[in-house]
Amino acid sequence: MGKVTNKTKPFDTKRSIQKATGKTNPGRQFSLHSDGKEYRWSNRLERVGVIRAGIPYDSIEIISRRLNNPVKSVLAMVGIPQTTYNKKKSEHSLLDSRDSELVILINELIDFGLEVFNNEEEKFQRWLKKPNVSIGGNSPESMLDTITGINEVRFSLNRLEFGNLA
Repeated sequence: MGKVTNKTKPFDTKRSIQKATGKTNPGRQFSLHSDGKEYRWSNRLERVGVIRAGIPYDSIEIISRRLNNPVKSVLAMVGIPQTTYNKKKSEHSLLDSRDSELVILINELIDFGLEVFNNEEEKFQRWLKKPNVSIGGNSPESMLDTITGINEVRFSLNRLEFGNLA
């Protein structure tokens, strides 16, 4: 029998530590521009701060444009009556923490979806509206009314990104 050679590389501890601490890849920045102000976060703790502070009702209109849906359908997703939205928007009020969190998570999901679809907005929009086997035959868009639904859509996008069933 011939000699067996080992082709595996030795474990590089320094490289592993750099990867774990994120020094090789700077964190992702998220932002939402609404009512003349920019809201930024790069990790979950910063996101919690933005959610607790609240974001303007105007941000619903931004999500509406990004999803290519009427404001009325986004209001139904978030569970805000049209009259409340009109009044609070004119007063430049802030969404409560639950609604702020939904809007922020939808915004992050749109960013991630566009990244998965290589910034091809039309393809991503079509994907959002089509029934999807990996989320029980529901359209991804119909799942955006709960945090669990948003997470399921994100998992579906992850599977799609890596070539699995989505």
